[in-house]
Amino acid sequence: MEKRAEIIVKGDVQRVGYRDRVEKIARKLGIKGFVENLKPYDVRIIAEADEEVLQEFIKAIEIKKAPIFVEKIEANYSEPTGEFKFFEIKRGNWEEELGERLDTAGNLLYRVAELSERSVELGEKTVALGEKTVALGEKTVALGEKSVALGEKSIELGEENLKIGRQMLEKQDQTIAEIRKVSEKQDQTIAEIRKVSEKQDQTIAEIRKVSEKQDQTVEQIKGMREDLKSYMERRFQQLEYEIIKIKEHIGIQ
Repeated sequence: MEKRAEIIVKGDVQRVGYRDRVEKIARKLGIKGFVENLKPYDVRIIAEADEEVLQEFIKAIEIKKAPIFVEKIEANYSEPTGEFKFFEIKRGNWEEELGERLDTAGNLLYRVAELSERSVELGEKTVALGEKTVALGEKTVALGEKSVALGEKSIELGEENLKIGRQMLEKQDQTIAEIRKVSEKQDQTIAEIRKVSEKQDQTIAEIRKVSEKQDQTVEQIKGMREDLKSYMERRFQQLEYEIIKIKEHIGIQ
C-alpha cells in the first residue's frame, strides 16, 4: 500500500553531501519526492512509495560514516498526493549551493588528509613490524640451525643408545643361556640328591634291621646271663653242700 512520508533527519547532515546520498538511495528504490536542507541544521525529505519500500529507505538513509553522521530520524505518514514524477534535490540559491559544495569538498579533503596521515602511521608501523619480523626471522633461522644441530646430536645419541641396547640384548641372551645351564645343572644336582636320599633311606632301613638284630642279640645275651646265673647259683649250692658233708665226715665243725 502506497504512503507519503515526511522525514526529518537530524545530525551532521548539511554540507557533507548527505542529500546526494539520499537521492541515489531513493532512485535505486524507485521512490518519488525530494530532499532539501532545513535551516539551521536538519534535512527534510518527502517520499512517496509502498510502505515496505519506505521502511527500507529510512533504514538506508540512517548513515553513520564520516563525514555524515545521522543522529535521529523522525517520520510522519499520510496519504500520497501523486504530485511527483521522480525524486530530486531541492537546492537553494547558487551561493549557498556553491558554499555547500566547497564545504563538502573541504570535508572530503580533510578526511582524505586524515586518512593519509593514518596511512603513513600505519605504513611506519608496518615497516617497524617488518623490521621486527626480519629480526624474528633471523632468530628463527638461528634457532632452526640450533635445532638441526641438536637433532644431529639426538640422532648420534640415538644410534649410541641403539648400539648399547643391542649389546645389552646380547649380554641378556648370554645370561639367559648361562641361567639355563645352571638350571640344567641344578636339575642334575637335584636328581643326584634324590639318589642320595634314596640311598640314605636304604641305609636307614639297613640300620633299622641291624638295630633290630642288636635288640635280638641283647635279648639273647640277657637270656644267657640269666641261665648262667641260675647255673652258677645251683653250682655254688652244690659246692656248699659238698663242703658241709666233707666237714662232717672229717669232724670239723
